[in-house]
Amino acid sequence: MKVIPLTETDLAIAALLVIGNAALSWRLQLATERQLLIAALRTVVQLTLIGFVLRALFDVVSPWWTGLAAVTMIAFAGREVRARQNTRLTGWWAYGLGGTAMLFAAGLVTILALTVIVRPDPWYHPRYALPLLGMILGNTMTGLGLALGRLNSSVVQSRAAIEAQLALGRTAYASMQPQLREALRTGLVPIINAMSAAGVVSLPGMMTGQILSGTDPAEAVKYQILIMFLITGATGLGVLLAVVVGAWRLSDQRHRLRLDRLSAPAAP
Repeated sequence: MKVIPLTETDLAIAALLVIGNAALSWRLQLATERQLLIAALRTVVQLTLIGFVLRALFDVVSPWWTGLAAVTMIAFAGREVRARQNTRLTGWWAYGLGGTAMLFAAGLVTILALTVIVRPDPWYHPRYALPLLGMILGNTMTGLGLALGRLNSSVVQSRAAIEAQLALGRTAYASMQPQLREALRTGLVPIINAMSAAGVVSLPGMMTGQILSGTDPAEAVKYQILIMFLITGATGLGVLLAVVVGAWRLSDQRHRLRLDRLSAPAAP
């Protein structure tokens, strides 16, 4: 089975759906049409550029260029984690916590997949390394953004209860246990929902892409299961690391609540 090529006209027809949503948003006064159109434009530009970059990387197959591309992806993902938090840590922490957690979790899981499970030759081949990292990173980014946003907002909302626990002599970590658990649950909800619906409600993107490109469905299923498990591992590890360090940042050595380390919520 050969791949069916798409023309610019085909993409333009699909783009009409986005324009239709923007028109609907304008008509209903939802005020999302500008963001929707900008996001669509970014999608076109970013994916077009990454297509040229990947083509060049596939020709070179260098661990240094592959590593640079991976670090760049993680850097942009860190920015997205920061942007998705309404209440966030001040200073470098707003960006650094999410970026570092993703670097550790997504990087570790991707290297494990490349060196132990998939085992391409060489293991850092960009044809395998970057798509794997991209899928793991995108989902980990969502989990981290939700978890950190939930942690920060719930600590602010539960300030009185947390400070009452501190006044009774409990440690800051023990006093924030309910907020920590809620943040962890929030960060894991997207991947739990995705796994629960996979194959019954939805056919995930990687599996669909492989089937459309002519891969045997049974083999595509194996790869999709692998990706879902890798995403779950990276998301869980990243969310746990970010939430624990975030809670540490919201207290000090004297076990005081440090809400001064949070920025004011962004205006709606």
